Amino acid sequence: MNVKVHSIHFDADVKLIKFIEGKLGKLNQFFDNIVVGEVFLRLDKSSDMDNKVTEIRLAMPGKELFAKKQCKSFEEATDLAVGALKRQVKKYKAKMRA
Repeated sequence: MNVKVHSIHFDADVKLIKFIEGKLGKLNQFFDNIVVGEVFLRLDKSSDMDNKVTEIRLAMPGKELFAKKQCKSFEEATDLAVGALKRQVKKYKAKMRA
């Protein structure tokens, strides 16, 4: 899977990018036909601490999956978004088999 990380209005740390690539790479265990994973990292303009937003879009043949999470850190938001995508991938794979 090809992973593209876009940090909007800031520069993401190499450590964060490696973390995201590692998490998305684990999705290949469930479905190996994922072509591209695009990650968008944004800082929300809210005053509370939950201002880090991670949006992940997975492109696969015939389907596009999307998850968006907002948390206190990009790592936590990525973790939750990948969990949501894992459920979506499993559901999509089950539909393909049926």
